[in-house]
Amino acid sequence: MKYFKPLILFIFAIVLLLYSGIFLQLTLINGLLQILLFLLVVNIPAWITKRMSYVDIAWPLGLVLIGVLVFIFGEGAFSKRIMGGVLFAFMGLRMGLMAVYYWSKGFLNKELPRYEYQRHRWMKEGKTNTDLAMQVEISVQALANISFLAMPALLIAWNPETAFHWLEILGIIIWVLSFCLETIADKQKNAFITKSRSEGNKKAVCNVGLWKYSRHPNYFFEWMVWNALIIIALPSWFGLFNSEPIYISLFYLFAVLMASKMMYTTLVHYTGAKPAEYYSVQKRPEYKAYQQTTSIFFPRKPKE
Repeated sequence: MKYFKPLILFIFAIVLLLYSGIFLQLTLINGLLQILLFLLVVNIPAWITKRMSYVDIAWPLGLVLIGVLVFIFGEGAFSKRIMGGVLFAFMGLRMGLMAVYYWSKGFLNKELPRYEYQRHRWMKEGKTNTDLAMQVEISVQALANISFLAMPALLIAWNPETAFHWLEILGIIIWVLSFCLETIADKQKNAFITKSRSEGNKKAVCNVGLWKYSRHPNYFFEWMVWNALIIIALPSWFGLFNSEPIYISLFYLFAVLMASKMMYTTLVHYTGAKPAEYYSVQKRPEYKAYQQTTSIFFPRKPKE
């Protein structure tokens, strides 16, 4: 049971989405296609190669899929369907195309450190059947794309109002700023690595630009991208509140807020900051000092 426990909440959420009726068609189509995508791109390759890094390809392409589906099957105004579709598709394409590029260059021929780290976690939890634990973890990612992570897009594309609510405008502004700052953080890190390697210092710690204020600014702004989507989805939830049973309406709110919590947990504890630092401390002698002066996630002024 300990292997399958992480799946329970996601399955419960999907059942409620199907029961609600409004999102029945979209959830069914998205569910079938997400399962097929993960099965072909991750589950089967992971079973053969014993590596789960292929999640980096399927998960963002699953976001693109959500964007396409809400645009086609969403019942809201055209402006809201295209807004939800474009935001999700653009967000997924950026990460998905990058993952496909890394795969084409052979970087996925060995397990990525953040997924190798999961084996340490499984060991602590007493999960000795690595193959089963891996397949369950992959399934969690797929179910997340069917339930909680799809919820903002489902709500946005349902909204029948053609005019834009001030919360939607605010959310779009935050989304654009966060997306740009995440991209800037990645470019600063890549430029620093290139410069350090050219100088023969492969163990240098990146603390330039946005990395002065957070040890993982790219993860922080990725999280803010998701918070922006939740803000954009709120006016749709307001509109649905009186047309659904109270427990279904509260579930929608819970589900859309869970997207933020899930991304925070993933980006900090699961495959993000903590796994990255587990290896950085071992590789870079100066990283411990960097940890003592710089925030792990939320940007703030460095300590003296």
